[in-house]
Amino acid sequence: MISLSKNAAKVLEARYLRRDASGQICESPEELCRRVAHSIAQGEAAFGPKQRVGEWEESFFQALTALDFLPNSPTLMNAGLPLGQLSACFVLPVEDSMEGIFDSLKLMALIQQSGGGTGFAFSRLRPEGDLVASTGGQASGPVSFMRIFDCATDNIRQGGKRRGANMGILRADHPDIEKFIDAKLDGYSFRNFNLSVAATDAFMRAVRDDKPFPLRHPTTGTVVHEVPAAILMKEMSWAAWKSGDPGLVFLDAVNRANPTPALGAIEATNPCGEVPLLPYESCNLASINLSRMVRRDGAVHGIDWDKLRRLTHLGVRFLDDVIEVGRWPSPRIVDIVKGNRKIGLGVMGFAEMLILLGIPYASPEAGRKAEEVMQFIQEEALAASRALAKERGVFPNWDKSVYTAEGLRLRNATRTSIAPTGTLSIIADTSAGIEPLFALAYRRENVLGSAVLPELNPLFLRHAQEHAYYSESMVSDLQKKGTLAEVTDIPAQVKELFRTALEIGPEDHVHIQAAFQKWVDNAVSKTINLPQSATPEDIAAIYMHAWEMGVKGITVYRYGSKGQQVLNLGVEESAADKEHFFHCEPESCKM
Repeated sequence: MISLSKNAAKVLEARYLRRDASGQICESPEELCRRVAHSIAQGEAAFGPKQRVGEWEESFFQALTALDFLPNSPTLMNAGLPLGQLSACFVLPVEDSMEGIFDSLKLMALIQQSGGGTGFAFSRLRPEGDLVASTGGQASGPVSFMRIFDCATDNIRQGGKRRGANMGILRADHPDIEKFIDAKLDGYSFRNFNLSVAATDAFMRAVRDDKPFPLRHPTTGTVVHEVPAAILMKEMSWAAWKSGDPGLVFLDAVNRANPTPALGAIEATNPCGEVPLLPYESCNLASINLSRMVRRDGAVHGIDWDKLRRLTHLGVRFLDDVIEVGRWPSPRIVDIVKGNRKIGLGVMGFAEMLILLGIPYASPEAGRKAEEVMQFIQEEALAASRALAKERGVFPNWDKSVYTAEGLRLRNATRTSIAPTGTLSIIADTSAGIEPLFALAYRRENVLGSAVLPELNPLFLRHAQEHAYYSESMVSDLQKKGTLAEVTDIPAQVKELFRTALEIGPEDHVHIQAAFQKWVDNAVSKTINLPQSATPEDIAAIYMHAWEMGVKGITVYRYGSKGQQVLNLGVEESAADKEHFFHCEPESCKM
């Protein structure tokens, strides 16, 4: 029997449980888990005896119902149903031709209709005002074509259950980069896009050294003009301060880790940035719930390494089966996805795991624990992929990969990734991805239409009761304020253990991301949460620090910088408080 929180049940009912022709729910959460386990286990039939199918179905079912492990949303939504599209996201090319642009637009529509997100690099499109030789006219530039993709997404509802999501990327050296940086500043454009600048090492060095930076024509490579790199960084930081976008994708770091460079360079990522992909590749993701990898022996908590090992091997096998049984919206996608068989096994519940172990998130020990856990998962995922290669064969493009020189025979070109796990963490009743707790009391909005999901962290309440500092007045204060910072009569070590996202310095956020990235094949989705008082200069410093730390991408979010946001402090925040957070714009922070 699956044990669900009240909010988990609401999310499952709204988005995941199967409905009949009249729109009525016609499966229970247990039946959803059985549907998914049964469907994915059919991938075993191509490689072994039929009895193994049933055995793996039961193993998958037990992991799902225990909430130890969950795959990405399209797998939960579509496995075992006629749609059958199981991948979270895809990257599509945008070629510099009308035919190429609209081919990708059509494929985007099919993908989003089936529940997937899409990522694009618009860097190949000629800049605004450039001569179009075939017509004698002038090019309208990448930002104008992005509006077409955004409008199309606005009118597509993914799998009938959620609106689509996109990532738009433009190289820092594109002549239209400043138009791209400013694209979301009006507060209403590109609501269906996350935006990231593809920052090369050359650009970041030019920023650091206060040098001019050349902008190049994307077709000819000729220098159009030069701009001070530091000015571009100021513009990016101001835009991110104001709107949350753009983030940065560190393109050279991404391509240094490209496992199949012979197949081309990576130019784009999925919408949340955790999977850099070649054109037409998809990301097939799942996450292990680390909060359930902690065992209690008397008063002492420790990681259950044997359980974590079993789930890592199960997760790799599950995701390889997802590729086997999934249905794909285009033959071009089938060829590259099955050619490379990339998967991304990650984690959620990291913050709750730390709390159970008594480790503050903003501490050196947290970084060491992040490395220890992710190195273990990385090495076990590698072992699992090697075992599958012996059983099923290497991925077909193995001879075009970096593994050939090492003689490392693998089933999957990549194995690990850290996804944001937004709704999955609600279902699993744990903290999202590797993020710290956003707050101890907060409201989740703009997730299920107009519904508001109040959250009061149950782990904190249990801790308060077990350590005898629980009181009704304390809970009342917490519900209003969201954190313990101003709550009296709370031990200092408890406040340190339960520090939340906006109370944690950006350097600590980045260090945790870098610790995970060290042991992840793909990339790490992580938001650097900033208080409303943060400045554009703070954001510029974070971007530089992230590049120096070797992460593959960076995203910041200043609390209240968007008219709508998902997480809001406190479960009783007044309208006046909300107005303050959403519209305060100090003149001193403008550039």
